[in-house]
Amino acid sequence: MTRVARLALALALTPGTLPAAAALDLPAPAVQTADLMSDHDSHAIAISGYHDGGMDRIVAEGLLHQRAWRIESPDVSTLDLLAPLRDQLMADGYEILFECDDDACGGFDFRFETDVLAAPAMHVDLGDFRYLAARRPDASAPDYVSLLVSRTSQAGYVQMTRVGTIETRMALTATTKAPDLVEAPTPAPVADLVAQLRSAGRATLVDLRFETGSADLSDGRFTSLDDLAAYLTADPARRVVLVGHTDAKGTLENNIALSRRRAAAVADRLVEDYGVGPDQISAEGIGYLAPLASNATPDGRTQNRRVEAVLLSDG
Repeated sequence: MTRVARLALALALTPGTLPAAAALDLPAPAVQTADLMSDHDSHAIAISGYHDGGMDRIVAEGLLHQRAWRIESPDVSTLDLLAPLRDQLMADGYEILFECDDDACGGFDFRFETDVLAAPAMHVDLGDFRYLAARRPDASAPDYVSLLVSRTSQAGYVQMTRVGTIETRMALTATTKAPDLVEAPTPAPVADLVAQLRSAGRATLVDLRFETGSADLSDGRFTSLDDLAAYLTADPARRVVLVGHTDAKGTLENNIALSRRRAAAVADRLVEDYGVGPDQISAEGIGYLAPLASNATPDGRTQNRRVEAVLLSDG
């Protein structure tokens, strides 16, 4: 049995009684990245792909429990992640209401119409994700579970959402002790980037950082660029301008030039590594003229060194 085949979901639920703890037998090392619970809430569960401007949903009410894990494996596929979970759900009496993968789900539109935990707790590659919704009909009241799985080049991600009438205490079991919960950073989550673009017309690429005087981006992929690239490539008519900003050290002339180079570096990365059309992006810089925070403190200067995307056309 492969490491991935050991990924299994156990939902031992007995109608009318407090269920036993659910467990994910995850290949080590597995990191639990989120654990959120609301005693009484409502949650819209997608039961179709995105079509004709919307999705079919079931609005369930009850105890809402959302958890997420990162599976440290560079070779695990989204099907490897989802298939054992689906099989175990069915064995435990759940019926599958809907299942899809990336394009069949509706790609970008499905992802951003679905409740996804903020990065870094959950990552969704818009070209490689799978979704499943299930219901257990023999419970004292309907019990719903949805699963969303995706991956990066280095790890897989699993998000589980359950809505029921009684508490399900979901426990993580792994071959080695899982690390502690990962705390989300203080900036606004990049998962909201597209929503911010559409509502406010602008959004900061919060996971990019520039040292004083530098226009270099580090190697690797950034979640903000993943999301922005997916948004742009989904419709070639969409256009943004990238605006670079600096802290207040140095002259205005030098900082305007530096901020423009930073924006251009981001534009080049989007074109070269993500396949965004060069005509969809332009780059400008305004130096230190629009700070987010005081330049009198190190933290403020760090916040001010940034690149923002400003929406020019939504298609």
